[in-house]
Amino acid sequence: MEKRIKNLVDLYFEDVPYSLEVIKAREVIEAALFGEYRRFLKEHPEGEAFEEVVESYGKLSCMAELVGYKEEDAVRWRKGGTVKEFSLVRKETKRQRRRVYGISFLSAALLGEVFWLVYDLVTASFAAIFVLAYGALLAGGAALLYRRFKRLEREYETTSYDTRSYLYFRTMADRYGKRRLNGIALFTALLTIFLMVEFSFFIFGNSKAAELLENLFSNMLLFEIPVYLAVKNYLCFRLVQDRIKFPDGEIYRKHRKGMIIFSVIYWVSAVALTAAARRWTTFSVHVLLAEGVLFAVLILFYNLGLRKEISYRNFVVNTRRAAAIFCGVLLVLGYGFLQRDTWYTQPYINSLPVVPHDEHKISYHEETGVYTITADKEDFKILHLTDIHLGGSLYSYRKDMKALKAVYAELEYARPDLVVVTGDMSFPLGVMSLSFNNSAPVGQFAAFMRNVDIPWAFTYGNHDAEGIATLSEGDLNELYKSLSYKTSGNLLYPYIQPEITGRNNQLIEIRNPDGTLNQALFLIDSNAYTGEGLNAYDYIHDDQVDWYEREVKRLNEEEGHTVSSMAFFHIPLQEYRTAYKLYEAGSDEVAYFFGENNEKAADKVCCSDSPSKLFDTMVSLGSTKAVFCGHDHYNNMSLEYRGIRLTYGMSIDYLAMPGIERDETQRGAELITLHPDSTWELTQIPLSKITQ
Repeated sequence: MEKRIKNLVDLYFEDVPYSLEVIKAREVIEAALFGEYRRFLKEHPEGEAFEEVVESYGKLSCMAELVGYKEEDAVRWRKGGTVKEFSLVRKETKRQRRRVYGISFLSAALLGEVFWLVYDLVTASFAAIFVLAYGALLAGGAALLYRRFKRLEREYETTSYDTRSYLYFRTMADRYGKRRLNGIALFTALLTIFLMVEFSFFIFGNSKAAELLENLFSNMLLFEIPVYLAVKNYLCFRLVQDRIKFPDGEIYRKHRKGMIIFSVIYWVSAVALTAAARRWTTFSVHVLLAEGVLFAVLILFYNLGLRKEISYRNFVVNTRRAAAIFCGVLLVLGYGFLQRDTWYTQPYINSLPVVPHDEHKISYHEETGVYTITADKEDFKILHLTDIHLGGSLYSYRKDMKALKAVYAELEYARPDLVVVTGDMSFPLGVMSLSFNNSAPVGQFAAFMRNVDIPWAFTYGNHDAEGIATLSEGDLNELYKSLSYKTSGNLLYPYIQPEITGRNNQLIEIRNPDGTLNQALFLIDSNAYTGEGLNAYDYIHDDQVDWYEREVKRLNEEEGHTVSSMAFFHIPLQEYRTAYKLYEAGSDEVAYFFGENNEKAADKVCCSDSPSKLFDTMVSLGSTKAVFCGHDHYNNMSLEYRGIRLTYGMSIDYLAMPGIERDETQRGAELITLHPDSTWELTQIPLSKITQ
C-alpha cells in the first residue's frame, strides 16, 4: 500500500516543476498521507481506507494544507519559479562537470606532489623547493576552480526543473552514486595489493628502505587515479544533490557505509591470510592475487543484486560506449595475441637429424669480432639462403612448416660447410602471418640450425625489425648475441661490431688447411627504410663502404696480395638494375649465367633510390668478384657486370607475398663451392628439382 500512496503523490506532482522546496514538500506530504491511511485503516478495510485518502486529499492544495502549507503554495508550486529549458540545463551542467574534472585532476596531482615533497624532505633533496612551488600552483588552480564551481552552484538553489530535467539529474545521481560505491572498493583493493607487494619485497626480499620509499613514490599514479575518480564522482554527485534530492538517500548512506566496512574487513583478512600463506607456499603473492579476483567477483555480485535497492536503473547499456569499449578490448587483445611468442613448429624442429657435413675449425677474435673458419679439406661449400619469411604464429604454422622443410631439403641435398642467410628471416607485419612477433621466428630458425649442426651467419633484411614488431633493432641484436657461437656453437653472429651505420656488418674469413686466406666474406647491412616515404628502401651508406675498403686493404697487406672476397646483403644495389637493363637491351657489357627476373615491379629490380658507392669501390679495389642479395622474391638471375658477378638468391618464402605459396620456380638456394686457389663455382639449386 505504501507504493500506492507514493504513486498517488507522483500523479499529483507530475506536472509540477522540480525544485528543492517541492522535493521537501513531496516527502512531507507522502509521509502525512501514509499516516492518514493508517488512521482510516482502523475503521475501514484496506481498499476503502485508500479511497478515503483519495476523497479527502484528492487535490494538490488539500495535500499541501494537510502538512501546514497554504493553498497559494500549491498554486506557486504548479506555476514553478524559474524553469529553464532542458537544453540550457544540460549545457550548464556539462560546464560544471568540466570544472569538476579540472578540480579532480589538480587534486590528484596535488596529492602526488605532497607525497613527493615528503620524499624530498626525508631524503634532504634540493628538489623539495621546486615541488613545493609546483604544489602551491596546483593548489591555487584547484581552489580557483572550486570557488567558481560553488558560486555557480548557489545560483541553482532557486531554480525549478521540468520533468525531463529531473529525469536527467536522476540518471546522473544514479550513475555517480554507483561509481562512488565501486570507487571505494577499487581504492581499497589497489591500495592494499600495492602496499602488500611493495612491503613484501622490503620485508622478505632484499629491498632497502630507500628503495621501498622510491618505489612507493614512483608508483604514485596507482593512488592518484583512484583519488581523481573519488573526487570527480563525489563532486558530480554533489552537483546533482544541489539540484534535486537524491532519492533513497538514507539507504544509500547505509550502502556506502557497508561498502567501506566490508572492503576494510575483507582486505585486513586478506593481508592476514597472505602472511599466513608463507608457511605453506613460496609464492604467497599468488594468494594475494587470488584474493583480488575473489573480491572483484563479490563486488560484481553486489552490483548485480543488492545495488538494485538504491538504483533508478541498475544497469544502463550505452550501445555506442559498449561498442567502443568492445572494439578497444578487441584491439588490445588482438595486439597482444599478435605479439605472442609461439613455437608451433618446435616438434618438427626437435625431430630433425644432423645433416652430414665436414667439421671445420672455427675461431672468434674478441677484439675485432671476426670469425675465422679453417677448412679441413680442399673445397669449401657455402649455401646461400634468403627471404625465408617465418611467421611464427598458429595462423602461419602450415606455411612455416613448408619453409623449414624446404630449407632442410636444400641443406640435405647440398650438405654445405656454411650457410649464409641474406635477410628477412621473419615477417612481423601482422598481415599474412597474423603476427607482430619477430623473436619466435629467430629462435625457431636458430634451434633448427642448431639441430642440423651446420654453421650459419645472417644479414638483416628490411622486414626483420619492422617498427611494429615486438623486438626493436637493439632487442633483436641482443637476441642474436644470446644465440650466437658461445651459446649455440654454430651461429656466427659477432658480439662486437664496427661503429658504422647498420645493425650487423661483419667479416668472416674462410681459410685453407694451410692457413692461407681463401675468401673474405663481407656481410653488410643494406638497412631497411629511409623514412622518406612508403617502402623507400635504404642503401649501404658511405661509412659502411669505408669500413669495407679498410678491411680489404688490411687483408691485402697481411696476405701480401689482393685477396679474393664476396659480399652478402639483402637489398640489391642500383647496379643490379643497370645490369638487368643492359641484359634486356642485348648489351655485351654483361654476361648472363642463369636465372630469370620475374618480379612484378615495373623495372623488375626493387633497389634503393639512393645510390651507394659500394659497387664502384669494389671495382676499384679488385677484391670482390661476387655479390649475393635477396629481397626480390621472384628474381634469381645471375649476371656479371664490370667484372663482378651479381646474383639474386632464390627465395624460400611461402608467406609474405600473396599467391607465392603456389609458385615454385623461384624457390631454392645457391651453392658456392670455394677451391683452394680462391676460384669458385656457383650452382643454382631450385627446390622443385630436388624434391621431385
